[in-house]
Amino acid sequence: MTSSEAVDLVRDAIMMSLVLGSPLLVIGMLVGLLIGLVQALTQIQDQTVSTVPKLVAMTLAIVICLPWLADRMIDYSRELFQEIPAQLSSK
Repeated sequence: MTSSEAVDLVRDAIMMSLVLGSPLLVIGMLVGLLIGLVQALTQIQDQTVSTVPKLVAMTLAIVICLPWLADRMIDYSRELFQEIPAQLSSK
């Protein structure tokens, strides 16, 4: 394996983690922003008011996105495993 191939593998892994994590992060950010706005308007500053909706939203997001996340991870893993023979024969 050359250094450029190693860099490509690391780049692909970082991109995959960004693609897989971004929907969940965006949902968490939007829910946090909405809860913060509601807290500012109602002047309620209790921590549980912000924590519980975020936990519920993130749990729902994971459940809804899980099939898509699993498909992406399986495809990426399949690509990596298909490259193993080529990497072994290049020695």
